[in-house]
Amino acid sequence: MRVRGWAADVGLGAVFAVVLVFWASRIAGSWGGGYWRFDFAAGAVVCLIALARRFDPARAAAAGLAVAATAVLAARFADLPSEPGPGMALGLAVLVGAAVRALPALTACGVAAGGLAVAVAVGSLLTAHTLAAAMPLVTAMNVLAWAVAVVAGLCPRLLDARRRAVADEVRRAERLRLARELHDVVAHHVTGIVVQAQAARLIARKSPEKAGDALAEIEAAGSGALAAMRRVVGLLRDPDEPAAPAPGGLDELVGRFEAGGRAVRLRLPGEEETATWPPEVAGTVYRIVQESLTNVSRHAPHARSVTVSVERDRETLTVEVADDSPRSPSRHHQRGGYGLIGMRERVEALGGTLRAGARPGSGWSVLATLPVPRSQALPERARR
Repeated sequence: MRVRGWAADVGLGAVFAVVLVFWASRIAGSWGGGYWRFDFAAGAVVCLIALARRFDPARAAAAGLAVAATAVLAARFADLPSEPGPGMALGLAVLVGAAVRALPALTACGVAAGGLAVAVAVGSLLTAHTLAAAMPLVTAMNVLAWAVAVVAGLCPRLLDARRRAVADEVRRAERLRLARELHDVVAHHVTGIVVQAQAARLIARKSPEKAGDALAEIEAAGSGALAAMRRVVGLLRDPDEPAAPAPGGLDELVGRFEAGGRAVRLRLPGEEETATWPPEVAGTVYRIVQESLTNVSRHAPHARSVTVSVERDRETLTVEVADDSPRSPSRHHQRGGYGLIGMRERVEALGGTLRAGARPGSGWSVLATLPVPRSQALPERARR
């Protein structure tokens, strides 16, 4: 990239030299004598400053504008060609474009305004006998060069801003995705380990001979948590991995939950139906059920049974997880953690809705609706 920049500057320097020599010959032919020397020298200084713009764009722009303005005014009072010549205008255009491209907005606006002032006010208005005089052709060309420089600097600046905004949005979405995945995996498996450890304490008191089995279950749960964490790490390292297990994994998920002593009734569509779901829909269904069962383990210790139902009605998929726990005034507050937030973000990202709250009479329900493409009829089967 640096070599390319230096090569561009070498080419730009050659263009500067050609323009300066050409305009000097024009002045010598029309004015005669050595009138060309001052314009050539002033233009060369501005062009050299433009070639050094990469070191400090702000100071280079300020220096170039100052030299140009001073040269134009000096030429006016010395009765020399007073409009900024093409070489000087080209150098100023490069400085203005670089400033608009790279400097902070306020500084860039100041440099652009200064460039326009040199091209119009100093170069034409202060050297004309009347404000009504027609704009000289050289001044019009200088203004055109200034406008092209502003556009050339502004376009990549806006593109860079858009790229940064897109990159920030992608990073934010990735952080949310990472937070959801870690919460889903860690919260679910660690909750299961805690519940099994509590059960093991009771077993150790009442039936010490069965404590070994309870510890074996805790070990298995810990191994499952470690395997799940490895899957999450693999997911984060490989963007082509599916976002979550397919709904068929709900059997295993429910089996782990039932090991804690609660019965679960699971109703799912047939395998031929679930196989047609997009991966993001299948993953969201899994995460809704996983988080809901985790919440039951945490916040509903007196629940005896849970119903997990996944149903299809035309182009809408409904997922409901309901328990029969006694109503508790503090339960709604306890449920206000990141789990529901993550579920709602997943569902809303697919254009669906999620509602969580107390059921009539007793119990708690999490109800999500997801839009899915039209497919074959929904064959339901009771699993448990």
